[in-house]
Amino acid sequence: MEKNAKIYVAGHKGLVGSAILRRLKEEGYHNFLLKSSTELDLRDPVAVAEFFKAEQPEYVFLAAAKVGGIAANNTYRGEFIYENLMIQNNVIHQSYLNDVKKLLFLGSTCIYPKNAPQPIREDYLLTDVLEYTNEPYAIAKIAGIKLCESYNLQYGTNFISAMPTNLYGPHDNFDLEKAHVLPALLRKIHLGKALENNNWELIRQDLDKLPIEGVDGKASEAEIRAKLADFGIKETDGVEVEIWGSGKPMREFLWVEDMAKASIFLMNQRDAVSDNKPGQEVRNTHINIGTGQDISIADLAALIKDIVGFKGRFVFNSSKPDGTMRKLTDVSKINAMGWKAEVDLSSGIEQMYSWYLAQ
Repeated sequence: MEKNAKIYVAGHKGLVGSAILRRLKEEGYHNFLLKSSTELDLRDPVAVAEFFKAEQPEYVFLAAAKVGGIAANNTYRGEFIYENLMIQNNVIHQSYLNDVKKLLFLGSTCIYPKNAPQPIREDYLLTDVLEYTNEPYAIAKIAGIKLCESYNLQYGTNFISAMPTNLYGPHDNFDLEKAHVLPALLRKIHLGKALENNNWELIRQDLDKLPIEGVDGKASEAEIRAKLADFGIKETDGVEVEIWGSGKPMREFLWVEDMAKASIFLMNQRDAVSDNKPGQEVRNTHINIGTGQDISIADLAALIKDIVGFKGRFVFNSSKPDGTMRKLTDVSKINAMGWKAEVDLSSGIEQMYSWYLAQ
């Protein structure tokens, strides 16, 4: 990408898009097209068509998506498949119609089968059944990969796909109803520490910033205690924090700033595989982004507990779903290209918690 190229970052206010935008600025890029979801509804094909026709972006980072944790994915199944399909179909199709030089489509490693061999290589895609709780989201992301591959083959576009592992960092979603596991645990443990210290000023500040099911810092102590208990933060001979599942599932986590570096690296170093020779199949052209290391949910909770300074205990609710037991990515392909993750999990969580407190 040229430094003065016109770059559209779709989803620039989210966890992924904001990190990509920050990194692009740090590397000297400056000609950005930025529209919030209120300014441009990417689910609306007419609005997206008008935007691309008027603005003519040269490069597109497709980081916009409807995302959430295991509870949100399993509850809002229709929304997750419909909205993600609409967003990516509109952006990818208009990128083709308006001669975008290159597009990077970002998905998730939840695209892989529930019981895929570990670590998960790119060619394990579509070799077995998906994890049920996030199947709609995963199918949408698989469709995005195939849309990019198909347009490359038929129209000669240069649309590439990358599948990051679980991301965390500044601007993450800390809504306890919808958050992914790491930010949800961080906030719950933070609130647990405030509760055990009887620090109601901190609890009220937190709830004023992000109410829980409508309960904010102006509510009574009784109302707040009840709402925290609903989400597994309760006082019973000390303070305990409930964690969904057995704590045994293994998860890999990537600092979002590392992911942003990888995205720009791929945009500059990787091109689409579009050589459609007779008899030759083009499949699995996406690339994994991750650390190649994982941790159990129980050990993750213990690590966050130590960083936050929480003294209470954890209760694992085995009646809640665990999801896929392990999702460790094989990152040999991107490592061989010259990119590796830099930030370890402990220092990343420390930075994330410092950011959260500053908000």
